[in-house]
Amino acid sequence: MRREKNTRCCIACRRPGPKESFWRIVRQHPDKTIQLDQGMGRSAYLCPTAVCLKVAQKKRRISRTLRCAVNDDIYETLAARLTE
Repeated sequence: MRREKNTRCCIACRRPGPKESFWRIVRQHPDKTIQLDQGMGRSAYLCPTAVCLKVAQKKRRISRTLRCAVNDDIYETLAARLTE
């Protein structure tokens, strides 16, 4: 099976898709701060849905993927984006 360029996989539901359809969470290099949508470093991709956000928070998927602690502020910011 051939994959298209620039596809990513959601860390919660494992659905593949174009990277523009996901939220990008980045662990900045070298200071290990967490940012959304921009920056260089290790990245995690998440579907912009309430279900995937809930699974990612419950199972600590962002922390595992980025290999660092993630504050609740990140989850609150992502939850606020759902209501926009």
